[in-house]
Amino acid sequence: MEINDSPKMIAETLGLRLKQARLNANLSQETLALKVGLSKNTIVNVEAGRTKLETMIAVMQGLDLLDQLSLFLAEQPISPIQLAKLKGAQRKRASKSKAVQNNNNDESTPEW
Repeated sequence: MEINDSPKMIAETLGLRLKQARLNANLSQETLALKVGLSKNTIVNVEAGRTKLETMIAVMQGLDLLDQLSLFLAEQPISPIQLAKLKGAQRKRASKSKAVQNNNNDESTPEW
């Protein structure tokens, strides 16, 4: 996987990796489907990269791969600078960038 790959390409790559993990575990699509409570067709779709995140996680559970989720997306620590600005409170929303704020101001001021 490359950083500039399309989301579709990345999803297909993840599907192929799950397929290889299933084959390494010597499980058929039918057996894995029964193990995780999904249909065989759903497993086919997961392996093709066409699935919901929740379904992919269920397949990863069935393949005992949940520990690899931390490699997929590591826990994101709170920025110490943001923590200091918020006086210990945790951030709930992102703020608009200055470029977006400037564009909004330009649109509200008529150019005569």
